[in-house]
Amino acid sequence: MINITINDQPLQVDENITIIEAAQRNHINIPSLCYLKNIHQMGACRICVVEVDGAKNLQASCMTKVQPGMVVHTNTKKVREYRKVLYELMLSDHSQDCTSCSRNLTCEFQALGRLLGVETSHFEGKRSQHHSDASVSITRDMSKCILCRRCVTACGNIQETCVLAPQNRGFDTEISPAMGLPIGSINCAYCGQCTVVCPVGALHETDSTQKVWNALDNPSLRTVVQIAPAVRVAIGEEFGLEPGVRVTGKLAAALRRLGFDDVFDTDFAADLTIIEEGTELLHRLKDALTGKGAVLPMLTSCSPGWIKYVEHQYPDQLQHLSTCKSPHTMLGAVAKSYYADNINLKPENMFVVSVMPCTAKKFEIEREEMQNRGCPNVDAVLTTRELGNMIKASGIDFNSLPDEEFDNPLGMSTGAADIFGLTGGVMEAALRTVYELVTGRELPFENLHVTPIVGLDQVKEAQVTFKDTLPEYKFLEGVTARIAVTSGLAGAHKLVEQIKKGESPYHFIEVMGCPGGCIMGGGQPRSKDPDVRTKRLSGLYMEDESKEMRKSHENPFVKKLYDNFLGEAGGHLSHELLHTHYVKRGEFNELTGVAGDDIHH
Repeated sequence: MINITINDQPLQVDENITIIEAAQRNHINIPSLCYLKNIHQMGACRICVVEVDGAKNLQASCMTKVQPGMVVHTNTKKVREYRKVLYELMLSDHSQDCTSCSRNLTCEFQALGRLLGVETSHFEGKRSQHHSDASVSITRDMSKCILCRRCVTACGNIQETCVLAPQNRGFDTEISPAMGLPIGSINCAYCGQCTVVCPVGALHETDSTQKVWNALDNPSLRTVVQIAPAVRVAIGEEFGLEPGVRVTGKLAAALRRLGFDDVFDTDFAADLTIIEEGTELLHRLKDALTGKGAVLPMLTSCSPGWIKYVEHQYPDQLQHLSTCKSPHTMLGAVAKSYYADNINLKPENMFVVSVMPCTAKKFEIEREEMQNRGCPNVDAVLTTRELGNMIKASGIDFNSLPDEEFDNPLGMSTGAADIFGLTGGVMEAALRTVYELVTGRELPFENLHVTPIVGLDQVKEAQVTFKDTLPEYKFLEGVTARIAVTSGLAGAHKLVEQIKKGESPYHFIEVMGCPGGCIMGGGQPRSKDPDVRTKRLSGLYMEDESKEMRKSHENPFVKKLYDNFLGEAGGHLSHELLHTHYVKRGEFNELTGVAGDDIHH
C-alpha cells in the first residue's frame, strides 16, 4: 500500500492500480467512456483525464499508475473544460438522431453529455461519411461510432476472433472487418459480445421486434413463444431488478399479455436435448470401446456462435460435434410437428418465436439445415433486450405481474434444463442422466452438482468413473470418462487445437460461445454490476435446486413425447426432427463443403 491524495483526501491504496481504480475504490467518480475495468484500458477517449501535481500534461486516469505521494485533482476548471472540448469534438462527428436510436436513454455517450453539461457542439466542419451494415444477427451504424475500440477488445482479446479492427487512419478511421467488408460476408461468429460493450448505438442486434408484432397482429397465425433458461435470471434487469433475480413466472404472464397463443419453455427441449445427446454419447463410447471406431471427443452443439466459429476455423474437425440441434430449434421442430398435429394445424400456419440471450440464434434460424416439413423450425428470435422493449412498449407493469406457469405439453422442465444457461450446465445435466442410465444410481456428487466444473474459469475439467454398471452397459464397466468445459471462443480455441493435434485426453467437451455461458450472451441486458456473472449463475442454480425433478430423463412430458410420437431416442424420427449436420465455411462465409453426414445417417 502507498499514500496518495485525491481531491485533498489522503488515501492508502494498492501500489499496482491506476488512478481511476484508486478513485473508484474510494467512492470518487471520474467520468470515463472507453474504459471497462479489467477488459479495456487504452485511454482512447481521454475523457478520464485528471491533473497530477508535477505532471506537464493532463493524465488519462485509466492508464496512469499511482505513485507514492502522488497528488491528484479530478475536477479542476482545467479538467472540466478539457473534457467538454473532447466531448464536443466527438459530438461534432456523431449522428444525433437520438430519439430514433436503439440506445436512446441507455446510451453512455448521451449520459456523459448530461454529466458534463454539454448539449450541443460548437465545432462545425467536415463529417465522416460512414455507412450502415446489417447482417441477420448484428447491425453496425458507423455514423454513431465514437472509436472507443471496446468492440475491438471484446472481439480480439476476449473472444480472440479478431473480426473487428480499426481501418484507415486519422479522420477516415473506421472500426470494421478487414477492407471494410460487410459483417455478414466474413467469418464473424455473431456472438454479439461487441454489442454488449458498445457504449452507443453503433453496434446492436438486428431488430426482429416488428416481425414479431406483425405475427401477433395476424389472426391467421398461431403464435408460439419459448424462453431460454438464461433469460429468466436477466430480463428483470430491464425493469430495475437485481441481476440473477428469477422472474420465470412473470415472464410467462408477460408473454400471454403480449398476445402469444402458446407460451412454452425452451427448458423442455433442453431436457429433450439431454436424452438425444446422451444417447449419442453412449453410442460413440460403445463404438470406441468395442473396436468399431468412433469420433471422440464429442463436442456439444447448443451454441450457434460456437458452431459457426468451428465451421470457419476448424472445418476438418466438424465430425466431433454432436449432431443434435440446439434446444430452441428442437422445440420449434416438435411444435410444428407433434404439437401442430395434435391441434390439427398446418405447420405453415404456426409462427414460432424464441426469446434468447443470444444474437447468433438469429443467424441459426436462417440456416437451411434448421427446417422440417418445408418450414423453418423457428420463425423469429428476440434477444432478452428486445423482449424487454416489447413489454415496455405494451404498457405492461412487469414487476407487478402475478407468477404464471408455462403451457404444456412443451412447458414442463427439470432443474437440469435450467442450468443449460451457464457454463458447465449442459455437461452437468448430461452426466446426471447418463450416469444414472448406465448405473441405475444418482450421480455421486453433492446435491448433483459436478463441483470441478462449477464456476467461471475459462477451462474446467472433471472425470467420472462408471462402476457396477447395468447389464446393457457392461462395455462401460470401470471406464473413467474425462470431460472438459469451456466458455468463450478463446477457450474453445485451446481445446480444439488439442483435438487437431491428436492430443485431447477427453471423451466429452462442452463449449459455449460466450464467456460465462448464455447468462452473458450477446443479447442479454447490459450491466455495470461487477458481480453480474456470479449473480446470474447463482440464480440459475437456485432455479434448478428449487425443482422436485432435477434430471432430464424424469420429465414426464418428454417421456410422453417419445411414447406417443418419436419412438426411441436416436431413432429415425428423432434424427429427422432433432438432429442436423454442419457445413464447412471459408474465410468469407462461403460454403466450401458439408461434414457430419456419416454421423447423421
